[in-house]
Amino acid sequence: MTSSTPAKYAIGVDFGTESGRALLVDVATGHELASSVYKYANGVIDETLPDTGKRLEPDWALQDPNDYIEVFKQTIPAVVQESGVDPQDVIGIGIDFTACTMLPVKADGTPLCFLPEWRGNPHAWVKLWKHHAAQPEADKINETARARGEAWLDRYGGKISSEWFFSKTLQILDEAPDVYDAADRLLEAADWVVWQLTGVETRNSCTAGYKAMWSKREGFPDNAYFAALDPRLEDVIDAKMSRDIQSIGSKAGELTEEAAGWTGLLPGTAVAIANVDAHVAVPATTVVETGRMVMIMGTSICHMVLGDEERLIPGICGYVEDGILPGLFGYEAGQSCVGDHFAWFVENCVPASYEREAQVRGIDIHELLEEKAAKLKPGESGLLALDWWNGNRSVLVDVDLTGMLLGATLLTKPEEIYRALIEATAYGTRVIVDAFDDNGVPVNELVACGGLPERNKLLMQIYADVTGREIKVSASAQTPALGSAMFGAVAAGEEAGGYASIYEAAPKMSYLQEEAYKPNPEAQKVYDQLFAEYVTLHDYFGRGENDVMKRLKAIKASARKS
Repeated sequence: MTSSTPAKYAIGVDFGTESGRALLVDVATGHELASSVYKYANGVIDETLPDTGKRLEPDWALQDPNDYIEVFKQTIPAVVQESGVDPQDVIGIGIDFTACTMLPVKADGTPLCFLPEWRGNPHAWVKLWKHHAAQPEADKINETARARGEAWLDRYGGKISSEWFFSKTLQILDEAPDVYDAADRLLEAADWVVWQLTGVETRNSCTAGYKAMWSKREGFPDNAYFAALDPRLEDVIDAKMSRDIQSIGSKAGELTEEAAGWTGLLPGTAVAIANVDAHVAVPATTVVETGRMVMIMGTSICHMVLGDEERLIPGICGYVEDGILPGLFGYEAGQSCVGDHFAWFVENCVPASYEREAQVRGIDIHELLEEKAAKLKPGESGLLALDWWNGNRSVLVDVDLTGMLLGATLLTKPEEIYRALIEATAYGTRVIVDAFDDNGVPVNELVACGGLPERNKLLMQIYADVTGREIKVSASAQTPALGSAMFGAVAAGEEAGGYASIYEAAPKMSYLQEEAYKPNPEAQKVYDQLFAEYVTLHDYFGRGENDVMKRLKAIKASARKS
């Protein structure tokens, strides 16, 4: 791109749990010119349906697809106006989405919940990623797969989640067969919003692979498996879905006249194949090669590693060829309780004196606890915790495990517990890193993004000390949206001023902070000792030798019913 050539721009749209964000980026430099957030009008629907007031059962989490259209209508015109760029210089759009977030629609893409006759039925709405009411269906999916010896189950650590596509699909069929029959298509919300922009239905390889049991080499499970699961599901792929799965990094289509009207952009603007919010962050953190683990750190952690060959890693969330970047295997693992862990402690266990001190000093309570905890040496508290306050995602894959704190005395202080909880999540990450390393997918370096790396330097140093690896941090505070913009530039292509591949876009559009966290050798020695104790507890309580956590949950459930 020469100096006389007008600058070109791409827009990334990041659909989160509570809101959607648009980010406008200079294609040549990755410079972020403007961003805008739209908070969903209906948010997370987990108590009553809009309009009807119909109460939802426990563990439900729905959304209104109209909120997604409003994201396009509100945020894209806002970033164009704020930046002052000419819409004709915006060459591409990419989107990322939470997953599995899925919905039933008619053949023309109209969501069933938009139709008066279905608006009062909860199954006609979007099932958000954290809709957990399909656990019985997930259990049946796993039991049927194990009974039939389905090899694809190993790709997902031996267990399909209640959050995933076919668990939610089977729940619709079980509880609302009329909704299932009325739905011409079942699809990820990620693919639905791209359909609304382009007028063309496409299916992305990321959600298909990680959430819907698809693989590039074998496709979906055989129809015979779905028939064994439920005879009514035998033709679910051909009747309600598609076998035409498009690789991320491809172009889905172009903005229609209607979508151009929503966004203020030009008809014909390139739109990328959809992606998942965590996965799209990988190239936005400069990672386009093997050996580097990306950690999206917030309420939970998603760990992603690229590999050049197929490996079975026990207990991970899954691996997908072309799932994160074209041409490589994308491996995913995760921890289901990290930032939530610390928030729980602050909300329930911090004494009033600490609250007053933080208020007097004008700092956040987390900052106060971090400051006090940073004065402690590794091992000084005498505490050890298991980080399972919200179950274990990897490598045990067990939502029924619970948290534990060991070593507390009458002298134990809040900052000691706070630090022990941070250390516990770091040990959980090391278990995951070791699982990759031990099974032929090396992890030489960690790269972090998300809210926690920006806010908690102590946490980052502890993670470096516990894992024994240098941790670098993304320079962007909006990493998923940046990643989506990068894919938008790739969808536009070189001729329009974009890039031929994400591998060419990444060195130009993504950056890391100069500051990195390096392991402290002395701290590392102590943490090696503590980690050995953590692993002992991890295996004792997590691998079936002592199921006391599950027995306690059963007693709790029984007591609440009586």
